[in-house]
Amino acid sequence: MAKLLSLYIVILALLVFPIKISAEIASYNVLKYGAKPNGKEDSTQAFLDAWNAACASESSTLIYVPKGRYLLGSLAFRGDGCKSPEITIRIDGTLIAPEDYRILGQSASWISFEKVNGVSVVGGALDAKGSPLWACKATGNNCPSGATTMSFSNSKNIKVSRLVSLNSQMFHIVINGCQDVLVQGVRVIAAGDSPNTDGIHVQLSKNVVIMNSSIKTGDDCISIGPGTENLWIEGVKCGPGHGISIGSLAKDAEEQGVQNVTVKRTIFADTQNGFRIKSWARPSNGFVQGVRFIGAIMHNVQNPILIDQHYCPHNLNCPTQVSGVQISDVLYQGIRGTSATPVAIKFDCSSKNPCKGIRMEDVNLTYLNQAAQSSCSNANGNVAGQVQPNNCLA
Repeated sequence: MAKLLSLYIVILALLVFPIKISAEIASYNVLKYGAKPNGKEDSTQAFLDAWNAACASESSTLIYVPKGRYLLGSLAFRGDGCKSPEITIRIDGTLIAPEDYRILGQSASWISFEKVNGVSVVGGALDAKGSPLWACKATGNNCPSGATTMSFSNSKNIKVSRLVSLNSQMFHIVINGCQDVLVQGVRVIAAGDSPNTDGIHVQLSKNVVIMNSSIKTGDDCISIGPGTENLWIEGVKCGPGHGISIGSLAKDAEEQGVQNVTVKRTIFADTQNGFRIKSWARPSNGFVQGVRFIGAIMHNVQNPILIDQHYCPHNLNCPTQVSGVQISDVLYQGIRGTSATPVAIKFDCSSKNPCKGIRMEDVNLTYLNQAAQSSCSNANGNVAGQVQPNNCLA
């Protein structure tokens, strides 16, 4: 399976960003459409005009953003009617959000791509200026939810590379309802206490690769939602943050499952979690199967390995229920490092649908230079090689 998925990465990279030998590319510089690189004058319409011109071209196109700072309001790049087979947005400058967080606060996204095909975003920085909104939320006042910095919805053949996302109001990058996506060399930066600022969120999507990226944020570094299939994550550094999470699932009774997820060569430093699978404690037809967590280093992680099927924030609508999500065929292999709490491995599975097919191979986690503990409830599986803390699987 690993060899097939490795081959799949190479094929996807070529499909999403093929090597061009002699293709003719039409170029569109946002400055020619009125964009101002001074960070003060609104350039939203100029960016939309450059996009519309690129879409109207029947050749491969390049939208170029030179060095400078560009003030942008909410932007929706739509692929309906686009004639260009490939649009590359090359950013050498920084895109900045308005100082007043309320301008974007009620928007779902700051920069969104909807129903596009063959779009690449290369380089640049996105500064969403989210810290004033985080401060508002910390006071408990009536604050807007906040906008995702960049989202792709119902799109195909997408590449995001060498992008820096700073201080998002909410999620940094969202991949929703997409197919054939490559994210590589991305840096996400936000404060460790910034609320709901997931680094990369994937849901209802298949054939997604996330590689060689660094994520520092206040929520999940990568969150994996229902309907995710064939996801490959490799070479990701996480911290601060809440780790790499599948879920939360079972938010809805009718829900698609998560399947065929591989996570390799990850580093977690001072995070809340390492590898987490979580579901609400309530009925659902959702499932998790075919997950591989391979080759990770944990530095001072509160919950290095965690399955939590009793997730019930604020004890509302779920304290007396059990999760309907079935978790099966999950491998933890080659994981080492330190736990910030005595219990380094915790499998708290559903009493109605116990976890099954949990496999642990060559795991070595310690707590304060001594043996850590493990805790299992309704979890079935086996171990191979050296596993520390001691196995508690049934």
